[in-house]
Amino acid sequence: MREAVMQLEVFGIQQAAEGVVVVDLRHPQGEPLPPFDPGAHLEITLPNGLVRHYSICSSAAERHRYCIGVGLAANGRGGSKYVHERLGRGQRLEVSAPRNNFPLRTDAEDYVFIAGGIGITPILSMIRWCVDHGKRWSLHYSLRSRDRAAFREVLEGWSGPGSLRMHVDDEAGRFFDPAPALQGLPPQAQVYCCGPTALMEAVRMSAHAPDDGRLHFEWFTPKQDLAASEALPFTALIRSTGRRLEVPADRSLLEVLEQHGIAVPSSCREGLCATCETGVVSGVPDHRDSVLSEAQRRSGLSIMVCVSRARSPVLELDL
Repeated sequence: MREAVMQLEVFGIQQAAEGVVVVDLRHPQGEPLPPFDPGAHLEITLPNGLVRHYSICSSAAERHRYCIGVGLAANGRGGSKYVHERLGRGQRLEVSAPRNNFPLRTDAEDYVFIAGGIGITPILSMIRWCVDHGKRWSLHYSLRSRDRAAFREVLEGWSGPGSLRMHVDDEAGRFFDPAPALQGLPPQAQVYCCGPTALMEAVRMSAHAPDDGRLHFEWFTPKQDLAASEALPFTALIRSTGRRLEVPADRSLLEVLEQHGIAVPSSCREGLCATCETGVVSGVPDHRDSVLSEAQRRSGLSIMVCVSRARSPVLELDL
């Protein structure tokens, strides 16, 4: 069953940088909105029928609005192009309650943020929280050119125990190297990264202990592209009914479930949004999503049925 959605109104749209706009969404009658934690995103159905996920960049302390930052994707599938060219003040959008696959740990004293391009949007809400709570933070902000620095004035205007380091490819003559940012971190520092796949992979490769629980990623595109030849057939066992469904190598688990009339909420179908997360009773999942942490993958307690498969001959699902 699909979760309840809200009808929110576009209160305003502002240019945040070249190719980036900020959309201010509010309840038409001014009612308070459901709370969210830093790092959360919204599922938004655009008037042209496209469904997209956008991170909230406004403060979690605000209850009267959600602000989302939308970068214009040159090779996108039409969502950002619609927002930039056709979305206007007063239009109403179907919006989900906030979801969070990129939560900020609030028990740390030091936070290191690494953002690339439009990846600054979820990071911004986290920094706002750090500023409000007097936490130490540093931001390494990687950009192709300075005119693409969204929220630059906001970031430079904050005082307190924080620091901003911008890396501009055009000026430096090279791409950002995350290794120095990850050296000599305090033992309890938490690292949050969001941006293009190349940046995220560079951060992951530069970390000395990538599985120690201190690294957190928000992926905008699937982080791995496994060839169909690497996919093996398996059997999905439905716990509630005992039905056994054969999942061939060339079809996803979600497609097979849908074919047999088993409804599982889904949205992105790319392993990015966690809408289709399903419990695993027994068997070994072959995780191919971009959401679960390494600890969650090792536990084997859930699976994103849109992209992930099974390493064992049978995978029993809590359905």
